[in-house]
Amino acid sequence: MSISYTEPAVTSAPDSPSYPPSVDKLARSLADIDLPHPMLVEAARAAIDAGDPQRARELAATMARSLLRPVINGTGTLLHTNLGRAPLAWSQAAAYSNLELDLTTGERGSRMATAPALIARACGAEAALVVNNCAAAVMLVLAALAEGRGVVVSRGELVEIGGGFRVPEVMERSGARLIEVGTTNRTRVDDFRRAVDEHGDDAGVLLQVHQSNYRIVGFTEAPRTAELASIDRPLVADIGSGLLDSRCPWLDSGPPGWLDDEPAARQTLDAGADLVTFSGDKLFGGPQAGIIAGRADLVAACSRHPLARALRPGSLVLGALQETALAYLRGDGDAIPFWRMVAVPVETLRHRAAALGVGIPVDVMSTPGGGTLPTVEIPSAGVAVPGDHRERLRNRPRPLIARVVDNRTIVDLRTVEADDDAEVAAALADISTPTDAAVDD
Repeated sequence: MSISYTEPAVTSAPDSPSYPPSVDKLARSLADIDLPHPMLVEAARAAIDAGDPQRARELAATMARSLLRPVINGTGTLLHTNLGRAPLAWSQAAAYSNLELDLTTGERGSRMATAPALIARACGAEAALVVNNCAAAVMLVLAALAEGRGVVVSRGELVEIGGGFRVPEVMERSGARLIEVGTTNRTRVDDFRRAVDEHGDDAGVLLQVHQSNYRIVGFTEAPRTAELASIDRPLVADIGSGLLDSRCPWLDSGPPGWLDDEPAARQTLDAGADLVTFSGDKLFGGPQAGIIAGRADLVAACSRHPLARALRPGSLVLGALQETALAYLRGDGDAIPFWRMVAVPVETLRHRAAALGVGIPVDVMSTPGGGTLPTVEIPSAGVAVPGDHRERLRNRPRPLIARVVDNRTIVDLRTVEADDDAEVAAALADISTPTDAAVDD
């Protein structure tokens, strides 16, 4: 008798078209993407769950692009909010610091005795305090000086700042009460005086808010700082943009003309303001921070308020502010990237544009950006390439951020460091064609 044996039918093996691939195996195939393995696993699993394992690399690349990374700013907007506003050129090795240690006495010290003290010196204030942004600075000042009381402010200065935050809402969170005076386009010092007479001690603070991100033109009037300072109430001036001194002693060429109408901390204090508040990452040229500077007793009142601890910055921010403040005190504008970029002559930018050897050299206009000087344009130069290539430039290993005008991709060199010109040239060469000049003509 013979026994026959039949081989069982072979079913599809794992990783064949009938079975999803191994998550781990797919994740390991993405190891060349600079992400931790658990994130690659997440991308692999999401692609498999969606029934499209081939998308795993795209998903992982998207994750990588979503992380913070250095970019080249070719937009011509010097304080680009989406790009972190003022460019920073400060770093710190892994180390402890004397953040709250007095090295002279060996006792506990104050983090406000370092960078804030230098900033106060640079703008002629008695004292200064640093918090995490300018909105926080205004909120802390009002909470410390006017909680439960009224704050007198012009209707024309009830502004909305970036991200939808509004001065009345910041004031409400501080516990202060809004006392509006004047009209949208015209407010006089007598409006403030009448409010103080009417509300008496309940009118605790006068608030002056710089219209940093818009302009009202035409039939307008606003009281000067010196006029408001004559009223017997603390005057807080939120100058917003953070210009330290209208004379710009850190620039060899002196103050540029486009700063003529911009309030500065030193001159605002000299005019009689008791406190000024401003941003650290705008015209100051440092990291994101909110700075309160002025009378020592009022700054001390702010520092004692419970909110001060919740809003205080860490050592990295204070370290960057310290280096920026020291540059101001040395009169070294070149050490502050924003001011170095602003001061480059347009002829130098034209020479750099021609030297790139790619694209078409063009004259353009840069803008300060960051909610400052909304009507100001600064002559600049760059290069243009026909067509809209922003996406391709953004997807480079080091993204190049450009703008499009009249169906031409423009790279404005005022916001590009000269050391990055070669990388810009390579990026534009990748998207250029031999007929660029013919298309432009």
